[in-house]
Amino acid sequence: MMLLDEMIEHNKKFVNNKEYEKFQTSKLPNKKLVVVSCMDTRLTELLPQAMNLRNGDAKILKTAGAVVSHPFGSIVRSIIIAIYELNAHEVCIVGHHDCGMANVNPEETTKKMISRGVSEETISTLDYAGIKFKDWLRGFDSVTENVRQSVEVIRNHPLIPKEVPVHGLVIDPETGALEIVVNGYNEL
Repeated sequence: MMLLDEMIEHNKKFVNNKEYEKFQTSKLPNKKLVVVSCMDTRLTELLPQAMNLRNGDAKILKTAGAVVSHPFGSIVRSIIIAIYELNAHEVCIVGHHDCGMANVNPEETTKKMISRGVSEETISTLDYAGIKFKDWLRGFDSVTENVRQSVEVIRNHPLIPKEVPVHGLVIDPETGALEIVVNGYNEL
């Protein structure tokens, strides 16, 4: 059975047994919080538990490395919508130790793309179009510095209200222990 078929089969039972009822909540975050986290599979359930977040407590955005790399990209747009339209009052960037983005090598990733059918011409066209392709693909050296830089992108954004605290944390993906990198209350 294919993965999609398994999911649909499970979903039919989930809906028929009304298992969704325990997840029902408002679209507004109860704790008025937006969390930007890494897409690492170890954090799917660990991060909310470690932060004492239940279904409906926060808007949780996931992106590779919890990197907020562009001030007008989709992550920042989502944060802005959460603040202005969904009643979020605080933002928290959460990176983690042993992050796969720390090991991303743009040259190796490019080779993998080419081996799967992306043409070298397409990749070079992106460079000519003004996209610094290797910088765009590059990971980071320090999770702490990455969190600090992502916090700065949000905190200094011209469309984010100055009274919104922007916190930066690092989680241990083995234990769930949280370290404060930036206490957003101190920065107000």
